[in-house]
Amino acid sequence: MGKLDFWYEFASTYSYLTAMRVETVAAEAGIDVRWRPFLLGPIFQAHGMDDSPFNIYPVKGAYMWRDMARQAALLDVPFREPVSFPQNGLLAARVAISGGDADWVRAFSKGIYQAEFVDCLSISDVVVISNVLQKCGQDADAVLAKASSDQVKAKLRAGTDEAAALGIFGAPSFTTNDGELFWGNDRLEQALEWARKND
Repeated sequence: MGKLDFWYEFASTYSYLTAMRVETVAAEAGIDVRWRPFLLGPIFQAHGMDDSPFNIYPVKGAYMWRDMARQAALLDVPFREPVSFPQNGLLAARVAISGGDADWVRAFSKGIYQAEFVDCLSISDVVVISNVLQKCGQDADAVLAKASSDQVKAKLRAGTDEAAALGIFGAPSFTTNDGELFWGNDRLEQALEWARKND
Protein backbone atom coordinates (compact mmCIF):
# COMPACT_ATOMS: atom_id res chain seq x y z
CA MET A 1 0.00 0.00 0.00
CA GLY A 2 1.28 3.46 -0.89
CA LYS A 3 1.87 6.02 1.84
CA LEU A 4 1.32 9.77 2.13
CA ASP A 5 2.08 12.24 4.92
CA PHE A 6 -0.68 14.80 5.53
CA TRP A 7 0.81 17.90 7.14
CA TYR A 8 -1.82 20.07 8.81
CA GLU A 9 -2.02 23.14 11.01
CA PHE A 10 -5.06 23.65 13.22
CA ALA A 11 -5.34 27.35 12.31
CA SER A 12 -5.43 26.49 8.60
CA THR A 13 -8.74 26.88 6.81
CA TYR A 14 -7.93 24.59 3.91
CA SER A 15 -6.49 21.96 6.24
CA TYR A 16 -9.99 21.73 7.70
CA LEU A 17 -11.42 20.80 4.30
CA THR A 18 -8.73 18.16 3.80
CA ALA A 19 -9.13 16.68 7.27
CA MET A 20 -12.83 16.13 6.65
CA ARG A 21 -12.28 14.12 3.46
CA VAL A 22 -8.76 12.70 3.39
CA GLU A 23 -9.58 9.33 4.96
CA THR A 24 -12.34 8.55 2.47
CA VAL A 25 -10.41 9.72 -0.58
CA ALA A 26 -7.22 7.96 0.52
CA ALA A 27 -9.04 4.69 1.18
CA GLU A 28 -10.52 4.80 -2.32
CA ALA A 29 -7.01 5.32 -3.72
CA GLY A 30 -5.53 2.53 -1.61
CA ILE A 31 -3.14 4.90 0.18
CA ASP A 32 -2.22 4.85 3.87
CA VAL A 33 -2.17 8.41 5.26
CA ARG A 34 -0.09 9.50 8.23
CA TRP A 35 -1.46 12.60 9.98
CA ARG A 36 1.35 15.09 10.75
CA PRO A 37 0.33 18.12 12.86
CA PHE A 38 2.82 21.00 12.84
CA LEU A 39 3.01 24.75 13.40
CA LEU A 40 3.07 27.29 10.59
CA GLY A 41 3.98 30.22 12.84
CA PRO A 42 7.70 29.43 13.09
CA ILE A 43 7.85 28.76 9.33
CA PHE A 44 6.14 32.08 8.56
CA GLN A 45 8.51 33.86 10.95
CA ALA A 46 11.51 32.33 9.20
CA HIS A 47 10.20 33.95 6.00
CA GLY A 48 9.75 37.35 7.65
CA MET A 49 6.00 37.15 8.31
CA ASP A 50 4.45 37.75 11.72
CA ASP A 51 0.87 36.93 10.67
CA SER A 52 -1.07 34.80 8.23
CA PRO A 53 -0.61 35.83 4.58
CA PHE A 54 -4.40 36.04 4.47
CA ASN A 55 -4.21 38.89 7.01
CA ILE A 56 -1.09 40.51 5.60
CA TYR A 57 -2.76 40.75 2.18
CA PRO A 58 -6.43 41.64 2.84
CA VAL A 59 -7.50 41.06 -0.78
CA LYS A 60 -6.10 37.52 -0.54
CA GLY A 61 -7.92 37.02 2.76
CA ALA A 62 -11.24 38.18 1.32
CA TYR A 63 -10.80 35.77 -1.57
CA MET A 64 -9.93 32.91 0.79
CA TRP A 65 -13.10 33.30 2.88
CA ARG A 66 -15.29 33.37 -0.22
CA ASP A 67 -13.42 30.40 -1.67
CA MET A 68 -13.79 28.48 1.59
CA ALA A 69 -17.54 28.98 1.47
CA ARG A 70 -17.65 27.74 -2.13
CA GLN A 71 -15.39 24.75 -1.50
CA ALA A 72 -17.20 23.72 1.67
CA ALA A 73 -20.53 23.81 -0.18
CA LEU A 74 -19.04 21.80 -3.04
CA LEU A 75 -17.71 19.16 -0.63
CA ASP A 76 -20.90 19.25 1.49
CA VAL A 77 -18.88 20.22 4.55
CA PRO A 78 -20.37 22.65 7.09
CA PHE A 79 -18.41 25.88 7.46
CA ARG A 80 -18.64 29.13 9.42
CA GLU A 81 -15.98 31.82 9.52
CA PRO A 82 -14.39 31.78 12.99
CA VAL A 83 -14.62 34.77 15.30
CA SER A 84 -10.85 35.30 15.10
CA PHE A 85 -8.23 34.19 12.61
CA PRO A 86 -5.75 32.66 12.82
CA GLN A 87 -6.48 30.88 16.05
CA ASN A 88 -3.81 29.60 18.43
CA GLY A 89 -3.56 25.86 17.78
CA LEU A 90 -0.45 25.23 19.89
CA LEU A 91 -2.09 23.18 22.64
CA ALA A 92 -4.24 21.24 20.17
CA ALA A 93 -1.12 20.42 18.14
CA ARG A 94 0.66 19.20 21.27
CA VAL A 95 -2.32 17.01 22.12
CA ALA A 96 -2.34 15.53 18.61
CA ILE A 97 1.43 14.96 18.70
CA SER A 98 1.14 13.28 22.11
CA GLY A 99 -1.13 10.62 20.64
CA GLY A 100 1.34 9.54 17.95
CA ASP A 101 -0.34 7.25 15.42
CA ALA A 102 -3.26 6.30 17.70
CA ASP A 103 -6.65 6.17 15.97
CA TRP A 104 -8.13 8.78 18.29
CA VAL A 105 -5.75 11.46 16.96
CA ARG A 106 -7.62 11.63 13.66
CA ALA A 107 -10.98 11.90 15.42
CA PHE A 108 -9.56 14.52 17.78
CA SER A 109 -8.12 16.55 14.90
CA LYS A 110 -11.45 16.56 13.07
CA GLY A 111 -13.19 17.45 16.31
CA ILE A 112 -10.93 20.46 16.80
CA TYR A 113 -11.62 21.62 13.23
CA GLN A 114 -15.35 21.18 13.87
CA ALA A 115 -15.10 23.31 17.01
CA GLU A 116 -13.18 26.01 15.14
CA PHE A 117 -14.82 26.20 11.71
CA VAL A 118 -18.35 25.06 12.47
CA ASP A 119 -19.06 25.84 16.14
CA CYS A 120 -16.90 29.00 16.17
CA LEU A 121 -15.23 28.10 19.46
CA SER A 122 -11.74 28.99 20.62
CA ILE A 123 -9.45 26.02 20.05
CA SER A 124 -6.94 27.37 22.56
CA ASP A 125 -9.55 26.94 25.31
CA VAL A 126 -8.66 23.97 27.53
CA VAL A 127 -12.37 23.28 28.11
CA VAL A 128 -12.99 23.02 24.36
CA ILE A 129 -10.02 20.69 23.92
CA SER A 130 -11.07 18.60 26.91
CA ASN A 131 -14.59 18.21 25.51
CA VAL A 132 -13.22 17.04 22.16
CA LEU A 133 -10.93 14.55 23.91
CA GLN A 134 -13.81 13.17 25.96
CA LYS A 135 -15.89 12.71 22.80
CA CYS A 136 -12.95 10.67 21.46
CA GLY A 137 -13.09 8.43 24.53
CA GLN A 138 -9.92 9.83 26.06
CA ASP A 139 -9.04 10.79 29.64
CA ALA A 140 -8.69 14.52 29.04
CA ASP A 141 -6.66 15.26 32.16
CA ALA A 142 -4.16 12.50 31.41
CA VAL A 143 -3.77 13.49 27.75
CA LEU A 144 -3.38 17.18 28.59
CA ALA A 145 -0.74 16.36 31.19
CA LYS A 146 1.21 14.36 28.63
CA ALA A 147 0.77 17.10 26.02
CA SER A 148 2.40 19.59 28.42
CA SER A 149 5.51 17.46 28.89
CA ASP A 150 8.91 18.59 27.65
CA GLN A 151 9.12 15.45 25.51
CA VAL A 152 5.94 16.28 23.57
CA LYS A 153 6.92 19.95 23.19
CA ALA A 154 10.26 18.85 21.73
CA LYS A 155 8.52 16.40 19.41
CA LEU A 156 6.28 19.15 18.01
CA ARG A 157 9.27 21.43 17.49
CA ALA A 158 11.11 18.61 15.72
CA GLY A 159 8.09 17.93 13.50
CA THR A 160 7.84 21.59 12.57
CA ASP A 161 11.55 21.68 11.80
CA GLU A 162 11.11 18.58 9.63
CA ALA A 163 8.27 20.27 7.74
CA ALA A 164 10.47 23.29 7.07
CA ALA A 165 13.33 21.07 5.92
CA LEU A 166 10.96 19.39 3.46
CA GLY A 167 10.19 22.78 1.93
CA ILE A 168 6.71 23.07 3.41
CA PHE A 169 5.51 26.68 3.50
CA GLY A 170 1.75 26.29 3.96
CA ALA A 171 -0.99 23.90 4.97
CA PRO A 172 -2.29 21.47 4.09
CA SER A 173 0.76 19.90 2.49
CA PHE A 174 1.43 16.33 1.45
CA THR A 175 4.75 14.52 1.11
CA THR A 176 5.44 11.15 -0.46
CA ASN A 177 8.06 8.50 0.30
CA ASP A 178 10.13 9.66 -2.69
CA GLY A 179 10.20 13.25 -1.43
CA GLU A 180 7.55 14.86 -3.63
CA LEU A 181 5.72 17.83 -2.10
CA PHE A 182 2.15 18.92 -2.83
CA TRP A 183 0.44 21.96 -1.31
CA GLY A 184 -3.24 22.68 -0.91
CA ASN A 185 -6.51 20.84 -0.43
CA ASP A 186 -7.00 20.92 -4.20
CA ARG A 187 -3.79 18.91 -4.67
CA LEU A 188 -4.86 15.99 -2.47
CA GLU A 189 -5.95 13.78 -5.35
CA GLN A 190 -2.73 14.46 -7.27
CA ALA A 191 -0.66 13.64 -4.18
CA LEU A 192 -2.52 10.37 -3.69
CA GLU A 193 -2.05 9.41 -7.33
CA TRP A 194 1.66 10.19 -7.15
CA ALA A 195 1.99 8.10 -3.98
CA ARG A 196 0.14 5.24 -5.68
CA LYS A 197 2.40 5.24 -8.75
CA ASN A 198 5.73 6.01 -7.11
CA ASP A 199 5.72 4.27 -3.74
